[in-house]
Amino acid sequence: MSTLKDAKIGQTVKVKRINGEGAVKRRIMDMGITKGVDIYVRKVAPLGDPVEITVRGYELSLRKADAETIETV
Repeated sequence: MSTLKDAKIGQTVKVKRINGEGAVKRRIMDMGITKGVDIYVRKVAPLGDPVEITVRGYELSLRKADAETIETV
C-alpha cells in the first residue's frame, strides 16, 4: 500500500481511497481530495513536514500525518 506521504517531488499520483474517519477525513475531503483525483507533489519541507501539493488547480499544504491517510495508485 502506498500513500501520499511516499510520493516523490514532481510525481503525480491518483487517490485510491482515504483512510481514517470523522473530522480528519471530512476535512481532507472538503479540501477537494477525493477518490480518483490526481495530486501533484510540488515540494516537501526539509524535515518532511508539511508536503505541498497541487490538487484540482490549487495549492495545499498537508501534514505528514494527513498525507499518510491518503492511499494512492
